[in-house]
Amino acid sequence: MKFVTFEKSDKTVRIGLLLNEEYVVDLIEATGDDLPANLLDFINSHEKYMKKAAELISISVEDSAVHRLSDIRLKAPLPVPKSFRDFYAFEQHVKTARDNRGLEMIPEWYEIPVFYFSNHLAIKGPDEEIVKPAESDWLDYELEVACVIGKEGRNIPAAEADKYIFGYCILNDWSARDLQRKEMMVGLGPAKGKDFATSIGPWIVTKDEVEPFKAGKGFNLAMRARVNGVLLSEGNMKDIYYSFAEMIEQASKEVTLYPGEIIGSGTVGTGCILELGPKIHRWLEPGDCVELEIEKLGVLKNTIIEG
Repeated sequence: MKFVTFEKSDKTVRIGLLLNEEYVVDLIEATGDDLPANLLDFINSHEKYMKKAAELISISVEDSAVHRLSDIRLKAPLPVPKSFRDFYAFEQHVKTARDNRGLEMIPEWYEIPVFYFSNHLAIKGPDEEIVKPAESDWLDYELEVACVIGKEGRNIPAAEADKYIFGYCILNDWSARDLQRKEMMVGLGPAKGKDFATSIGPWIVTKDEVEPFKAGKGFNLAMRARVNGVLLSEGNMKDIYYSFAEMIEQASKEVTLYPGEIIGSGTVGTGCILELGPKIHRWLEPGDCVELEIEKLGVLKNTIIEG
């Protein structure tokens, strides 16, 4: 199933179920308020609500609770997640980005999956405008996958971690590279280079829909990024070095994870301008339209505007 958060023409914000990527079922209207009003609450108790939601897959598109996708506005599926950890799990990206800066690969990267916390209060949705930070001239996109935690747990072993995943979505970890570079020279970060915006969406796909594509530590899902319609990045999630299960194990050591927390994969190989280099494409500017596409997860599109 694919879950969305959307705004109706009367500005009411609802949670919905996507049908054939053409229609959205208003879960509240369709069930008479039997389901929660927001996706965070739904995920928090999803084992209680999933059967009810699944019954709506066969609803008639003529039902008053069903809306054409073109008639509503999609928002970030989780507008305010509980938290956002972003990992660094694709080897090609790490190697190339470091090589471009004249740095060798760090052996510690192969010992543990590492992450940083980003701003879970700056989440953007599909087609939402991204304000370019005024002090940055090196604006970049990052093509990533995110998983959404669906079950509370602590000290979760990797072998059990899949049970704690609700679903997956596309993630764009927008980066002000010049700000990031300067602050990380101090030995901390990234922070200000990242906290202005992170896009997720267009929907959250439940884990059962991607399980058939399991390959290696990831899934055989093609990943692409386009800027102004031009293909710049191509990768595949199956190339991930650390699985989401391994990331969850690391994140949950002596820490409780809760439903509605987001974990990012880090950038796939070739998945950002920093890695591609200026000969391939300049840094992003106001007016640029960035589209991230991941097979089975949809297309996440945003346009840059001046601050």
